[in-house]
Amino acid sequence: MTTPSPLRPEHQRLQALLGSFEGDEQVSATPWTSAGAAKGYLSAESDLGGLFLNQTYRQVRDGQTTFEARNIFGFDVKDGTYKLYQFDTVGFVPPAPATGTWSGDELVLEKSSPRGKARSRYQFEDQDRFRLRVEFAPAGSDIWQDVVSGVYRRIVPVDHQ
Repeated sequence: MTTPSPLRPEHQRLQALLGSFEGDEQVSATPWTSAGAAKGYLSAESDLGGLFLNQTYRQVRDGQTTFEARNIFGFDVKDGTYKLYQFDTVGFVPPAPATGTWSGDELVLEKSSPRGKARSRYQFEDQDRFRLRVEFAPAGSDIWQDVVSGVYRRIVPVDHQ
């Protein structure tokens, strides 16, 4: 039996995402979807003794689920950054995780792939509300384009013990 690694404050900071959230989203036109309004549903739980956070995401437009993702968040003690591994219904396998840091109440994670760069910004307004903005810069461009943005409210309380 292995002894679990001790939780660091950086691991505990990810607990801001624990629980179930829903929000109104604005989806921008991309090569993968059309522009419009959507509802977003996120649910996250602590995993492997709190070292990781396992999150599911579902986007609903016109009463139909149009996009889903599984996100795994962690903190890399070796390089001092947060990691986000995302798998989604578009089907691209990530060549590497998104990597990022906190700046105040905002967690910013970026990743690159042959298609371009993606950036996710989680801006926490309080313990029960955050804004998420996902942006994309196509390969060969440094111009960031909005993909989706929304404000999410906690709908199920979390016991942080």
